[in-house]
Amino acid sequence: MTLYHFGNCVALLMPYYFTYKYSGLSEYGAFWKCVQAGCIYIFTQLCKMLVLATFFYSDNSSNSGEFNFFAEILRCSVDMADLLGFALILSRIPGKGHSKLITAGLGWATAEVILSRGIMLWVGARGTEFSWIYIQKCLESNVLLVQHLTTATLIWLFTRHDLNKALKPLVSILLAVTIFKGVWLEGLLHILSIGPWSAIAFKALVAGIIGFCSLNIYAGLAQQIGI
Repeated sequence: MTLYHFGNCVALLMPYYFTYKYSGLSEYGAFWKCVQAGCIYIFTQLCKMLVLATFFYSDNSSNSGEFNFFAEILRCSVDMADLLGFALILSRIPGKGHSKLITAGLGWATAEVILSRGIMLWVGARGTEFSWIYIQKCLESNVLLVQHLTTATLIWLFTRHDLNKALKPLVSILLAVTIFKGVWLEGLLHILSIGPWSAIAFKALVAGIIGFCSLNIYAGLAQQIGI
């Protein structure tokens, strides 16, 4: 029964495989490029941990379930290092068009799932006591996949010199909204006091809206430059 529950949790992560399989990355042999993106993710997170441990204090209120606005602002400011990580991936991975963006976003998201949720699923989901939290974490990982693909797209759009100048502010706003999501989104969820399932659905809605806007901007630019 425990292995069955663990299998159900892992099955919820199949969108990662489908993204790799049906986006054309498997035809381009982009597996090791995704691994390279994952290694850059690891390096970025190590740098963030060093910065957080050195310059920011630990607040116990986050462990007690309370929302600390100031602590979230500091944490999200450090999360800006993720933008540098994505920019490094996009600059080092050869290719053009959607393949480069999907490689960066998928490699980053996969590394995050393995490092932040892999051990938890292996130990917790195989436990003798059933808990919905592992199903929720897997569903949230799929939301993060959309978010990371969107972030990679926005970084690529921000660095393009042939992007319409009228769209530059919109791309910058979407990047700021994505980076500081831990402040405004988590704060809103805390104020509304909604349940975990509703919170996942709301996060999926927000990620879908930002992703839809980014996709429209990317599609317009891709049609303009012919990629």
